[in-house]
Amino acid sequence: MSIQPNPFIRGYQNLRIVRTLCITYEDDSAPVWRPLHSSQAHLPDDQVAQFPCILCNDFALITEGQEIEEELENQCQTEGIVRTVIYAVESDDFGQPVHVGDTYSDEAAREVIRRLTFETGFYSRCWEISSAHITQDAGRYLAELADIATPTRFLFVAFRIPYSPAIGVKLIATPWTDENLGHVEGITAEDLRREHLKKAMPESLVNVLHLAAQADVRILILDADAQILEGLPIFEE
Repeated sequence: MSIQPNPFIRGYQNLRIVRTLCITYEDDSAPVWRPLHSSQAHLPDDQVAQFPCILCNDFALITEGQEIEEELENQCQTEGIVRTVIYAVESDDFGQPVHVGDTYSDEAAREVIRRLTFETGFYSRCWEISSAHITQDAGRYLAELADIATPTRFLFVAFRIPYSPAIGVKLIATPWTDENLGHVEGITAEDLRREHLKKAMPESLVNVLHLAAQADVRILILDADAQILEGLPIFEE
């Protein structure tokens, strides 16, 4: 069964830095890129760039001034020259690995990641979406919760927006992942979902709240005049 992407998630996920070597050959063949073998990962750039190396399909090894185990040397049948060290920024985008770009220092790569990262607690945690993403029964259920003290075990608080038919939800203890909920509440995300359904919460509302909370949304506004969020089901009644 295919996993549907969460439409509340924005930006690249799992941003990471991959140090690779741009290597050329004496016969002017097209350059290739290889990571340093883990046994030489500690070498600084100035002991790698412009140095001769040997390589295979999976890694490269600097030869000048370095001791190489015979077993590793036997795996590398090709010789080359490291022209430069690349710090590639890679990530996941809706579950697929993507290459974001290349930089020429670890510091520069970290700055790219800092600029691309949606840092929890600063922004991208308040959403307004169309109430068409939940059924009318779910809308009435949520409105009733907004008029009473929402049970604490729900891990959210519903509230009304003054002079508006919109209903807001303050999500608590996000993200609703097994790891975080286990640490904060001693439960799993499935435990919380069962608790919601056991209290007769309409499934369309459960689905929307859990998707939002998994993406670490803290404030969710449902309004009939708001935009449709692509990727969420629509209930036209």
